[in-house]
Amino acid sequence: MPVAARRLIALAALLLATATLVGALSAHVLREQLAPDRFAILQTAVHYQFFHSLGLLAVGVLALTHGSRLLHVAGALLGTGIVLFCGSLYLLLAGVPRVFGLLTPIGGLCLIAAWLLVAAVALRKRAAARS
Repeated sequence: MPVAARRLIALAALLLATATLVGALSAHVLREQLAPDRFAILQTAVHYQFFHSLGLLAVGVLALTHGSRLLHVAGALLGTGIVLFCGSLYLLLAGVPRVFGLLTPIGGLCLIAAWLLVAAVALRKRAAARS
């Protein structure tokens, strides 16, 4: 198994594990301790972490079979985007200075760019297959 693909899959698994942990904590402990608007922010972070981590897992599996450099870049962008987007929301809830909120849109842009790269790989592979 190529090292880069293994790293993407391992990162996805770690992010999924932490999303599960934070999700469980939020459902069983933090729900009663957070104001509804702050709980909604936490839920947004957990949902985005789950969805994009599952996507990262899929990109890692695709990287095993396609070996496209763009898939590895997309995986790196997904990992970065998850950490910046979700991580900044978690930090804001933890009381870290609001300046860290500036990382949220940067993380979102990384996520969007990653999915556009995956689309480009899919379209490029399809076009190459028709030739």
